[in-house]
Amino acid sequence: MPARGGSKRLPGKNILPLDSIPLIVHSINYARANNDILDRIIVSTDDAKIKETAIKEGVEVIDRPEDLSTDTSNTSSVLKHVLETIKEEVENVLLLQPTNPLRPQRLMAEAFKEFEDGDYDSLMTVTRSFQKFGKIENNRFLPFNYKPGQRSQDLDPLYYENGLLYITKASLILNEKILGKNNFPFIVDHPFAEVDIDLKKDLEYAQFLLGRRKKKSE
Repeated sequence: MPARGGSKRLPGKNILPLDSIPLIVHSINYARANNDILDRIIVSTDDAKIKETAIKEGVEVIDRPEDLSTDTSNTSSVLKHVLETIKEEVENVLLLQPTNPLRPQRLMAEAFKEFEDGDYDSLMTVTRSFQKFGKIENNRFLPFNYKPGQRSQDLDPLYYENGLLYITKASLILNEKILGKNNFPFIVDHPFAEVDIDLKKDLEYAQFLLGRRKKKSE
């Protein structure tokens, strides 16, 4: 679970409260709920407050070096550092990003079963987009994935990487890769797939979804 402390657009976002719970704790709780799949939960961070929060939750913390804590640091290098630090044999790595705090309850179990049954190198979660995209060139809008007048439901299927969950062979991570050639795109059709906390409005939308779920369960 990589959790850097230096967010510029939403300072301290990984421990901002969502439903009165620090953002990162939502992913920690989700990992705990899948302890039949996960052998251990590890948080990698360069931030003292994030570290304190994770320790209070009873999970392992690995201090991330400064050179892996910049805006340009990639996740694969961070995960490789974790594997090299724990110095234990690991078969698979399941990546949960704190900025994707909401996930369908059965997602990890279903995705991991698909990963194992298909003998894949990696798995990523994706969601279909029904947006009409285009480019702007010389002040002209040029449709990219549709023809003018075409209905959204008739578009050729395009999918986006929603960030909810990644599963990767540890051997790939040690080569600084998260997605292998034999990668499975696991489709998630759920409102939670639209939540990726980068701005204040993203946090507000996540809170709205949680509030709506609570009302349904009442």
